[in-house]
Amino acid sequence: MLDQEMIRTFIQVADCQSFTKAAEMLHKTSAAISYRIKTLEENIGTQLFNRTTRTVTLTPAGEYLLEKCRQWIVWLESMPIELQQMNAGVEHQVNIVINNLLYDRTAVASMLACLHQRFPSTQFHITRQVYMGVWDALINEDYHFAIGVTGNESLKNNINICAMGEIQWQFVVAPNHPLANVSGVLSDDQMRIYSAVNVEDTSRHLSKRTAWRLSGQHEIKVPDLHTKLACHLKGVGIGFLPLSLCKPLIDSGQLIAKEVKNRRHNSPLSLAWCEDKKVPLSAIWLICSDKGIPVCNLFTIP
Repeated sequence: MLDQEMIRTFIQVADCQSFTKAAEMLHKTSAAISYRIKTLEENIGTQLFNRTTRTVTLTPAGEYLLEKCRQWIVWLESMPIELQQMNAGVEHQVNIVINNLLYDRTAVASMLACLHQRFPSTQFHITRQVYMGVWDALINEDYHFAIGVTGNESLKNNINICAMGEIQWQFVVAPNHPLANVSGVLSDDQMRIYSAVNVEDTSRHLSKRTAWRLSGQHEIKVPDLHTKLACHLKGVGIGFLPLSLCKPLIDSGQLIAKEVKNRRHNSPLSLAWCEDKKVPLSAIWLICSDKGIPVCNLFTIP
């Protein structure tokens, strides 16, 4: 009923709104094209075109069929590539989780552009998580690759890792915050009376961790790094920010850098991927290799 030639004929008539023009495009006679469409309508049992002396227009059923036919053509044309990639061990879908500290829309778009060019039939799903949520997605969810797991050691034997670098932290307060005018190194007792602003750990199966909070200190939890930054700028709370994020704001006077007695240590981050999940080796090469997409350059850790 609907072979590939019939589908292409139907699409051409719908696009041209004319049997004559469609016949010219397909190098057929108008009578042959008209007969094909008439046969299609009889087989389906419903009218697909409204015919006038000059043009033909789609009925509601015809519009629906046109949408489906376009999808079928795309599917038919992409099928050889998909089959070749299946035999090459390329997964139909690859899920990538990115640490909230490294998430950058431009970097994600650049990575996806390169991956899509190399693996046109693979669907890529990107999400971002916080702290142990990155490990959790890789270990307990259906994620194949992680950008920015915490630490330089794998939590499971079947997960490979590659060090990316370390996040440097800076304690900051707003210029109007009471601690801004306190001289010298801040003690825990001086900081404890003010709220700590933290991005909430998104882990669902692994134990959640708190980035920085003193014993007995009130805590404000926010969903992402940029909300945390906004809180610091408004003087809502105190805490540490990535140096690369807050340095321009310190230089411009929008934030004040303070020395504290117990500094937050640097946070090492790594790339990680599962051995027992079908991640295309060439995709890993593209993401990790200096000759492919050097992720460490896209998702910058100064």
